[in-house]
Amino acid sequence: MSIVIYIAVMALTTYLIRVIPFAAVRGKIKSRFINSVLFYIPYAVLSAMTFPAIFFATGDIVTSAVGTVVALVMAFFDLPLIAVALGASGAAFIAELVMGLF
Repeated sequence: MSIVIYIAVMALTTYLIRVIPFAAVRGKIKSRFINSVLFYIPYAVLSAMTFPAIFFATGDIVTSAVGTVVALVMAFFDLPLIAVALGASGAAFIAELVMGLF
């Protein structure tokens, strides 16, 4: 029975988080500062969820860092997302193989 209560509380929490901004703000937001903050929130949240997962994905922070650096460099040169993902995965794999030799 307690799992049903947990699910109900989380459903209510999720619902309120989504409804309160619509209920609190009736018109268009005119503040440039608030608009700029709201513009960057999705990127900040995505980064906060992604970066910890990146560094603990391989089990070794060094190989994860190698893959991350390769991904950042490839993304800097505007390569396609699939190329960046494959390059980062390949770099982490090769770094794992090299570290296994020592």
